[in-house]
Amino acid sequence: MKKLFVSPSPHIRTKETVKNIMWDVVIALTPAMIASIYFFGMNAVSVISVSVLSAVVSEALVQKLMKRKVKISDGSAVITGILFALVVPPALPWWLTMIGSSVSIIIGKMVFGGLGHNVFNPALVGRAFLTASWPVAMTTWLGTDGKVGATVLGTLKQQGMDNVLSMFGTKGKMYLDLFLGNVGGSLGETSALALLLGAGYLFYKKQITWHVPVSYIGTVFVLTTLFGQDPLLHILSGGLMIGALFMATDMVTSPYTAKGKLIFGLGAGILVTWIRMKGGYPEGVCYSILIMNGVVPLIDRYTRPRVFGEVKNNG
Repeated sequence: MKKLFVSPSPHIRTKETVKNIMWDVVIALTPAMIASIYFFGMNAVSVISVSVLSAVVSEALVQKLMKRKVKISDGSAVITGILFALVVPPALPWWLTMIGSSVSIIIGKMVFGGLGHNVFNPALVGRAFLTASWPVAMTTWLGTDGKVGATVLGTLKQQGMDNVLSMFGTKGKMYLDLFLGNVGGSLGETSALALLLGAGYLFYKKQITWHVPVSYIGTVFVLTTLFGQDPLLHILSGGLMIGALFMATDMVTSPYTAKGKLIFGLGAGILVTWIRMKGGYPEGVCYSILIMNGVVPLIDRYTRPRVFGEVKNNG
């Protein structure tokens, strides 16, 4: 005998599943993973492997403890593990990688009820936790030559634009290296090319829309120009690209309306620019997205579409 399932309207059927969406994101992140391994070698392999394994095991254990069905095959824990690995330094010790990835799953996701219920981007929760707890390890950067040094944004913040240019020789080479990823930084934030290739796949599969990335990056472009900074340098440096394309677009922690997405991107762009320009920290993508994640319920409330047939009060 077949069971009948009753659910509220609208009754819309689609072949798309959570599992399909998640694995599409994994595919989209593959170019960034390949680029990180190309530039940082076995350090990247180690961080990615430990992060993904820790995320999957942590989620399975928590689901077991909560007496829920283990659903690690849906790919959501894998995505969290990959994203966390891509936003931390290449030389991060394995035990810190394990702690950060586990925190991403347990604190950033499961304490809220699991997939679809988390308020904040889990990978960024893990990153923020490690930055607050082990700041030295989280600000020790390897260059593509294997030597420890400052990032482009760190050099810009502490020593100015002239010293940034001296790192590359010419402005043209600076843009090229930043675009390709031949610079120091977090594993997945260095290659804008790899991130754009992955995002292109998500746009093709209609898993993300243009609203958040364009408003986020566009706001940074306008504001850094007004501050007298090089806008392309700010867009191609740090975590802006991976944040705008893969984290701020997370369907669980971002607004669901087009207007809301534009507001979200605008707010995140203002925050990251303000942190970079006026804060003591050279980067601000992680905190800009987490802060805006917390504002999403308010954005959704005031940008929700009008109900069909609703009559406005005149009084």
